[in-house]
Amino acid sequence: MDFTNIFEKYEALVAEVDKAFKTVSEQTDDGIKCGKGCSDCCHALFDLTLVEAIYLNRKFNETFRGMKRSTVMQRSDVADRSIHKIKRRAFKASQTGTSAQEIIKEISLARVRCPLLGDDDLCELYDFRPLTCRIYGVPMNIGGEAHSCTKSGFSSGKSYPTINMDILQTKLVALSTELTESINSKLKSLPEMIVPVSMALVTDYTPEYLGENTGNAKEEVEIPVAAPSEACSTCSEDKSACANCNYTVSLGDAPEAE
Repeated sequence: MDFTNIFEKYEALVAEVDKAFKTVSEQTDDGIKCGKGCSDCCHALFDLTLVEAIYLNRKFNETFRGMKRSTVMQRSDVADRSIHKIKRRAFKASQTGTSAQEIIKEISLARVRCPLLGDDDLCELYDFRPLTCRIYGVPMNIGGEAHSCTKSGFSSGKSYPTINMDILQTKLVALSTELTESINSKLKSLPEMIVPVSMALVTDYTPEYLGENTGNAKEEVEIPVAAPSEACSTCSEDKSACANCNYTVSLGDAPEAE
């Protein structure tokens, strides 16, 4: 499957995000503490959209061979088992009446080592790292709430330039939808699928797995995926803003330590 055109659009989005990170960094003095060897973000729990997962998978398969590849695959298996246990505990908590806020807080504090993190605490696929990894050190607006790295120098009660993660997620889902439509997938919920880095690395994204439809008619098949985020409901802009947003950095609320 040739996703060259979609990957080029994704890489253009990556360039915008890198530019936004640089802009925030230049405007916040010593707030950002990222440096070589700091791997705090490499232990955070987060998921990838479909386009990110397939892109990372392709780059991994193009880059790794032999024993090095086997090592990363083994790490992925370990990480995936840990993530599964964390999510299962979260599900059980939800069934016993634990509030969503408490569950989200517990998950945000979970620590799972990324399978791409080498023994030297450096990313082994750094040039192709996901967007979350690229902006981890700057203040982020997620669902109307401010968040920042616990190792940053940002102070509570002050306002800083932020990156709107909800708009970024909207763009990633749009690219995932375009990718799905390009193969006429039978899986209508495929663009909403999200997976951790470990799962993205070990998955074989074959045409069959993605539900490619080679016939004329598009047979729609439902697949179990997480419900789409309602974060966009907090945005004061109309829908056209998502399509026209160019990731200019705007002043946001003070980030709060997690």
